[in-house]
Amino acid sequence: MRHILRRREVVEDDWRVPGEVGADEAGNPALIVPFAEFRTDIAKWRAYSGRLGVRLSPADAVEDLADDIQRLSLVAAEFPTPGEGRGYTQGRLLRSRLQFKGELRAVGAAVKQDLLFILSRCGFDSFELAAGQKIEEALKALDRYSVAYQPAEPVPSIRQQRYRAAG
Repeated sequence: MRHILRRREVVEDDWRVPGEVGADEAGNPALIVPFAEFRTDIAKWRAYSGRLGVRLSPADAVEDLADDIQRLSLVAAEFPTPGEGRGYTQGRLLRSRLQFKGELRAVGAAVKQDLLFILSRCGFDSFELAAGQKIEEALKALDRYSVAYQPAEPVPSIRQQRYRAAG
C-alpha cells in the first residue's frame, strides 16, 4: 500500500490508477485517470459513480477541466523533473480561477521534501513523494519556513473536502 502526505498527515493512499491492483474491483474505487484518457471518453467518466480524479501532465491546460471541475474529487499535477514548473501554475489556476475545492496532489519524480513548502503555497494539499524520499522528514519540511514573501492560494478546509468527497 502506498503512503502519501495528505493535509499534513501520513495516510494510506485510497486512490488507484487504471490497471493498478484494486482499480478493477467492483464498487467503483476512487480512480485517477490520465487527462488524455479522461478527454477521450468523457461520457464514460462523467457517468462513473465512484470518486474521480484526473492526472495532468505539464502540457495539459487546466482550463479544459472547467466543465467538469465540480465532478472531480482530486486533480494530480505531475512534476516529472526538477526543472519542470508548469505544475505550480496548474495548481494556482485550479484553486484561483476554477475554484477547485477538492484534493490537489503533486506527483512525480521531482516531488521532494525541499519543494513541499512552495507546493503548499500554490494550493497543493497532498503529496505523493518521489522514490527515496523519507515521508516523516517531508512532513517536517512543510513547517521549515515561518515567513513567505509572496501571497499563497488558500487550501480548502478539511470540512469542505469531506463534503465534496461525500457528494
